[in-house]
Amino acid sequence: MGGGVGIDPTLLRDQCERTLASTDFAGLGRRIEGKVRDSYVAGKRRFIVVTDRVSCFDRVVGTLPFKGQVLNQIAAFWFERTRGIAPNHLLEVPDPNVSIVRECRPLPVEFVVRGYLTGSTSTSIWTGYARGERDYCGHRLPDGLRRHEPLPEPILTPTTKAPQGEHDELTSRAEILARRTLSEAVYAECERIAASLFAEGSRFAASRGLILVDTKYELGLDDAGGVVVIDEIHTPDSSRYWYRDAYQRAMRAGRDPEALDKEYVRRWLGERGYRGEGQPPELPIDVRCEAARRYIEAFEQLTGRGFEPDPEPPLARIRRRLGV
Repeated sequence: MGGGVGIDPTLLRDQCERTLASTDFAGLGRRIEGKVRDSYVAGKRRFIVVTDRVSCFDRVVGTLPFKGQVLNQIAAFWFERTRGIAPNHLLEVPDPNVSIVRECRPLPVEFVVRGYLTGSTSTSIWTGYARGERDYCGHRLPDGLRRHEPLPEPILTPTTKAPQGEHDELTSRAEILARRTLSEAVYAECERIAASLFAEGSRFAASRGLILVDTKYELGLDDAGGVVVIDEIHTPDSSRYWYRDAYQRAMRAGRDPEALDKEYVRRWLGERGYRGEGQPPELPIDVRCEAARRYIEAFEQLTGRGFEPDPEPPLARIRRRLGV
């Protein structure tokens, strides 16, 4: 159902030599480095530069060609689609890797919505359930569910935001309110926004032959104290998607569903014994290209548009377009 015909493998391999690994645009404002995004804050505006860095197990493990372009443009696609559901921070997209946004005060909680009993990490909902745990982030789960099955209804499972290089921690509404991390009114608004966005994301994904399995939302407060969607939304980095037809086949066969996210890189690392501790193994060029191809496929499947890569060396291109 994607809108394009894929990408030239030779272009992907060549672009591995031109990935956007780091930035230093001194003229843009105060620099804040995240795992994947570098932000520059100047007054009430923030320039978000989406790099080609890929993060797994809360660690940056390398770069993928065109990944930043894909993520930035998927986020912009969803921000435009969901403006009627919740306000967001996007102002303009002057470059494939760059978004200019309203500066907001990020909330110290990530809002994760889960629709399915799945996951492979030590903190995933399936891992806990398989151990016999039936309380997950304050939600009571029924007995008798199978791996990868839909939950009775989507649930909000908030996590604390850890400093870069450390792991986020699961929490619950009760803990957040008890610690006064957020007020009850702000939490309720965040809960409402997350549920509405997930419902729309699920509906639209279904129209594209996909299942939105789970996702995380970053929310902030604007100058008036209103809750605003920030960072990214419904991208393959913040969300897990499955192909609907392949999901049904996988469940009948007892296999893992085919995902449209960075699980490919995470699995490759896991097969080599890497779980986020110490130095990650270097990603071979074939793995980087295949992961990039999957990101591009995600863009085309989700948006119905062909991906149009810009292979120009990214640092020089961004400097020219932003005038820095």
